[in-house]
Amino acid sequence: MEERIRVRFAPSPTGLLHVGNARTALFNFLFARKMGGTFLLRLEDTDRERSTAEAEKTILDDLHWLGLDWDEGPGRSGGFGPYRQSERLEIYRRYAFGLLDKGSVYRCYCTPKELEEKRKLSLAKGIPPRYDGRCRNLKLEEEHSLAAAGRPASLRFKVEARNVELEDLVKGRVSFDGQSMGDFIILRSDGVAPYNFAVVVDDGLMEITHVIRGEDHLTNTSRQLLLYKALEF
Repeated sequence: MEERIRVRFAPSPTGLLHVGNARTALFNFLFARKMGGTFLLRLEDTDRERSTAEAEKTILDDLHWLGLDWDEGPGRSGGFGPYRQSERLEIYRRYAFGLLDKGSVYRCYCTPKELEEKRKLSLAKGIPPRYDGRCRNLKLEEEHSLAAAGRPASLRFKVEARNVELEDLVKGRVSFDGQSMGDFIILRSDGVAPYNFAVVVDDGLMEITHVIRGEDHLTNTSRQLLLYKALEF
């Protein structure tokens, strides 16, 4: 059975739709129409401080004005909703703790202040900042002690020291150094999933087949590919 093309445009409603956003939306829309596929709109609104209902309405109005009408998304359910990330928080938590049960992630009790101090120290030494794995091999009694002291925990994904490769339809084969990546957070201590985790869960569950986006997102792809594999999408 031939795979049905499904693409998505996923803006954050934190401001106006700019030219770069519109171009990305246009490319996804045209690709879907050319291939007889589905153009999906998803709102990545987990930034509680900056996301607004006004910005969301403006983005939707602008897309309509441009003639980029979506097949699935807010107001047009296709069976893969909800289409606002703020309405999918429990889904992200469920998948994050599923990875914890599998041993693919671990609880990290480092505070933002401690992490910032380490980041500054690395930069002062001319070393690219990355997490040093301090909490990766904590003993159970150490975890209990930190939790009892009231330290909130985030969940970090274990990155193995190997290259991550992908075949990009525009740039060809691209390789990333896993060793320089460092273990990264997939669920913050406040229970909110960062971009790289939320987008993988959404793309997997919404059966997105092709991701068309700006080159500035290419570096995110290495982390996302590791998560795709761990989540078995």
